[in-house]
Amino acid sequence: MIRKTRPSLLALGLAAASIGNAGANEGMWMPSQLPSIAAQLRQAGYAGDPAGLADLTAAPLNAVVRGGGGTGAFVSADGLVLTNHHVAYGVIQYNSSPERNLIDNGYIAPDRAAELPANPDYRVLVTVGFDDVSKQVLDAARGRSGRDYYEAVEAARKAIVAECESEPGYRCSVANMYYGSAFYRIRQLELRDIRLVYAPPRAIGNYGDEIDNFMWPRHTGDFTILRAYVGKDGKPAPYSPDNVPYQPPSHLQVAKDGPKAGDFAMLAGYPGITYRHRTAAEFADQVGKALPQRVAVLDALIQAIEAAGKADAQARTRYASQLQSLKNNRKRAAGELEGLLRSDAVRRRAEDEAALLANTRGQDARDIAALGKVLAEGSALAERSLLLGLVQSQTQLLRSALTLERLRIESAKPDAERETGYQARDLALIEGQLRQVQRRYQPEVEKALLLELLGRYQQLPASQRVPEFDAAFGTTAGQLKARLDELYAGTGLGDEDARISRFQGAREGKAMQADPLLALAASLVPAQIRLEQEAKQREGEQLRLRPAYMHALTAWRERQGGAVYPDANSTLRVSYGTVQGLAPRDAVDYAPVTTVAGIVEKNTGQVPFDAPKPLLDAIAKGDFGDTADPALGTQTVNFLTNLDTTGGNSGSPVLNARGELIGLNFDSNWEAVSASWWFDPRYKRAVHVDMRYMRWLMEKVYPAPHVLREMGL
Repeated sequence: MIRKTRPSLLALGLAAASIGNAGANEGMWMPSQLPSIAAQLRQAGYAGDPAGLADLTAAPLNAVVRGGGGTGAFVSADGLVLTNHHVAYGVIQYNSSPERNLIDNGYIAPDRAAELPANPDYRVLVTVGFDDVSKQVLDAARGRSGRDYYEAVEAARKAIVAECESEPGYRCSVANMYYGSAFYRIRQLELRDIRLVYAPPRAIGNYGDEIDNFMWPRHTGDFTILRAYVGKDGKPAPYSPDNVPYQPPSHLQVAKDGPKAGDFAMLAGYPGITYRHRTAAEFADQVGKALPQRVAVLDALIQAIEAAGKADAQARTRYASQLQSLKNNRKRAAGELEGLLRSDAVRRRAEDEAALLANTRGQDARDIAALGKVLAEGSALAERSLLLGLVQSQTQLLRSALTLERLRIESAKPDAERETGYQARDLALIEGQLRQVQRRYQPEVEKALLLELLGRYQQLPASQRVPEFDAAFGTTAGQLKARLDELYAGTGLGDEDARISRFQGAREGKAMQADPLLALAASLVPAQIRLEQEAKQREGEQLRLRPAYMHALTAWRERQGGAVYPDANSTLRVSYGTVQGLAPRDAVDYAPVTTVAGIVEKNTGQVPFDAPKPLLDAIAKGDFGDTADPALGTQTVNFLTNLDTTGGNSGSPVLNARGELIGLNFDSNWEAVSASWWFDPRYKRAVHVDMRYMRWLMEKVYPAPHVLREMGL
């Protein structure tokens, strides 16, 4: 259907007028929006020029990077990257073995020659461009619907990305802002040679593990230092002993002093996804179905890995990073469910939407009604989508086989027509994933994971079953187990050379040497493609129809004097607020800063509260020097702010009013996990490593004076 173009959301004053009505700590703002709230930033305490925060090529934002599913920041002129221990956990695990356990023992590279290469698919991305390409994308899709709309948007995105990546060394993407209302081209320098410099022992970097995860008070040294390397010509390159440290355009300076209650704080990072502008039906679906299903299946996967690792040290090491990720995601889902119930978010969102719809007329109202029907179709298939998605993401050999077969199919097409993820630009990442498999794989563990996932799939209603999957794995638990035993006994894909030799053929669209898992993939990939096409029909309609909802929501919020900011989508965002404690329940009042006394209080000598002896000895000695808090008279560890964060903000630098690094974001409190859907200022807090604790550890406990000197400390 062709109709008149709506006014853009920005033209409606989204970037200026409505922002001013947001609470100081609410909102993950695009850097380009920050000059519009200069007065609020200054009032909150920022001492710098707010206009300078809009320039991604200038300090401080050009020092902030994306990597490992989270965020990091350059902290030296020679490419040191500071991020979370858990963001770099895969790098640490990749270099670990039962005989050389860097996870438990930590690692300090005595010099640059001893810095350890990260897993081959680890990347650090530096944003160098952020441009509005809405007209180019939306003009291509105008007058279309359904899958045609989706394909038109994808074709426009691919063309923009191809042009953007014509210069080697860059990774580009097109980000969807305001749910299909606006699109931005993101240009990022892709650093491919990343090395491990400093990692504290597990009992510091992950002190408290899942017991303390999402909890306050915390006492965790969740930090790791990496280094980015480039070729001798200064351009991104894969790992080589001849590479040289990358020299970033700027780097952050760690503050010598630390935070105290009421101080200004600002965070820059790459938050994952938030859903605050979703419909009331989506809120209800999340609480009623999606989150309970996710918790249940993640529980099962965690139990499968832990059971396999009890008697197998190799399995414990190889699945350590995956297990940590599953535990984190499971606890996040449980906390999200509890928080949405606590805030009564479903009822409040439904009442708000009812008022919004009562004030919406014409084409917007008709499009919103149509959107509801499309969302209901997707909701009915959500559990199947979850299970089949996890079959690929939580396996190593099966994922390799599915990836190789899909690559073979896509490689027969012109590059511009290939599915995203299988174009020429993706080949290095695919090869890197294939090369690391044997360090993250044990056949018995993978089979156990598949028994859980496919066993649950077999319990779905017949209408949701996929014939190809039923034919491949059977329809009973016994058939499934027998089939998996047969497949994994016969496959040779556990060998790196076997995978890479087939990769060379697949990337040219050629037939691959026979293997049982590849034969299985050949039967399953056509089904995956068919399901993708059906999903594209729904996604295309959502892309076409959601702007009506955003248009109505923006107008409604402005009438209420509220704010509409873009939901997070893994693009660079800035949040600001203050160092602030928390009073989550009656008669409970938490201070905003913890100290090393809490480490000793929690210590039991047993995992996860097994503080290392060097740490306990240093605490007992009390030699804190200039890293001690002058008011508290002791060493601080973590602190709280009311900054607006979500998943992906892990590793985000926290800056003071002068733009100096005072903290490293690593968590949220339990009461605020649901903030990805519903922002509640009473409870929303972010948890950070105090940089004074990092400095003390590196000075007095696990010394690395050469690294501190490089950081100007």
